[in-house]
Amino acid sequence: MGTKIATVLMGKHKPIFDPASDCGDYVVVINAKHVEVTGRKFEQKIYRRHTGRPGGLKETKFSDLIEKDPTQVIKHAVSGMLPKNRLRDVRIGRLLVFPEGEHPYEQNIMKIYDLKVSPSVEPIFEISKK
Repeated sequence: MGTKIATVLMGKHKPIFDPASDCGDYVVVINAKHVEVTGRKFEQKIYRRHTGRPGGLKETKFSDLIEKDPTQVIKHAVSGMLPKNRLRDVRIGRLLVFPEGEHPYEQNIMKIYDLKVSPSVEPIFEISKK
């Protein structure tokens, strides 16, 4: 999900894409509270940040962050997938994340990406040996 969001924020889906210009779109993410992770990431994943002071390393578990502010989980994931340049903060500013399904942008949404993948994925092509 994060890669698709980063692509739309950068504008790579448009034919006028230029890496040096900002031509991306706004992205509205809903139901951030119900995000699912694989494996044991729910208990083991740790977010680290530093205050800049001696001994200022702060650690937050994924399970604690999803209860406190689920929007930060999505923003952190997308932020890591954007290029590290001057446009990064502008692009993150266009990412609107809501913990539940209600949001004030219902009328403005042009395209809906539904990323639900069925458990039985069929191969696109098959290689046959002769």
